[in-house]
Amino acid sequence: MTASTTFAECTRKVHEDRCNGIGRVQAIPCEELSPSEPAVRVVGMDIGVLLPTGTAQRGEADDPRKLVAFGRQAERLGFSSLFVNDSLISPRIEALTMLAALAPATENVTLGTGALLPFLRRPIQAAQSLASIDLLSGGRLTVTVGAGFPGRFGRPFYTLSEVPWERRFARLDETVALWRALWSGADSFHGEILQFDNIPPATRPSRAGGPPIWLGGATPAALVRTGRMYDGWLPYPPDPADYASGLRSIRKTAADAGRAAEDITPALFVTVRIDDDIESGRRALDAYARATYSMPLTELEKIQAVITGSTGQVLENLGQYVAAGARHIVTRLGALDLAAQRDQLDRIATLIPAVHASADHASRSEKS
Repeated sequence: MTASTTFAECTRKVHEDRCNGIGRVQAIPCEELSPSEPAVRVVGMDIGVLLPTGTAQRGEADDPRKLVAFGRQAERLGFSSLFVNDSLISPRIEALTMLAALAPATENVTLGTGALLPFLRRPIQAAQSLASIDLLSGGRLTVTVGAGFPGRFGRPFYTLSEVPWERRFARLDETVALWRALWSGADSFHGEILQFDNIPPATRPSRAGGPPIWLGGATPAALVRTGRMYDGWLPYPPDPADYASGLRSIRKTAADAGRAAEDITPALFVTVRIDDDIESGRRALDAYARATYSMPLTELEKIQAVITGSTGQVLENLGQYVAAGARHIVTRLGALDLAAQRDQLDRIATLIPAVHASADHASRSEKS
């Protein structure tokens, strides 16, 4: 049995056992929230949320400890995953620290990175941290990895980490291979870049082989690498048609490598804001884009999936990605303080049943 097959089987088992409650949207004070009770999971579709760990997104005046209550509220409302992102060039709660805090405070949700930048950490140390979070969460971790943004957005990360920019994708793939080897009991590893002998016994994750590892990115090379060795795909293409074509390419590569389509989770990272109309939503998202990336919305939406408008308009646009094949949507809330983030969380939660229905319809159409 190959390592990738083992990962896929473990992923399916965890997803079958995991609950995805469709909760009623209520204005529940965060302080009163408790971990949600397991509910009936709607098979085939997951909808998650990115926690606002960055200071710019949650607001400087907000207590970051409230992020745990935010995550519990999301679980109570029916979101099936909580994701965090990774950075060294903007102030935020560190990604793995946040997941470790969420692990005992939640019950059923997947805890994920979107995306973790492995080169920021020593690879064996990172393997231990990830295995520890998987253990503390009872096997609920999903790790999306990336090599960083191109050009001026990515190079500072490598400079701060004292890791060469060159061969960054090969380094990423070798790091993932090292993690999987360690989690399976290896005591040595010999790649082209990473070389280790006499490795002490590593912390074993909750699941055999370790948590599912997804890849972020949608370049042709990233699509090939996803199809060959990763357990999921988490891109953010602005056009649903590009998502559909990318997913077809991944599945073809996977088939050529002897893998089944269901071995790879098709996910989507998308910035969402529900507002009175598109224009008011775009004004708010423009402020978000400038605070987060120092660029206007007109530039951001050229490179990332961004959706805004009324509830119906947002649902229609999300439905286009579902029709294109997305089955795990990670929503980033387009708001700039924790109160506004909570408001968006409540609004988007109202869409969960309709998005599930859209996925069910798309799945039936694929089979007919």
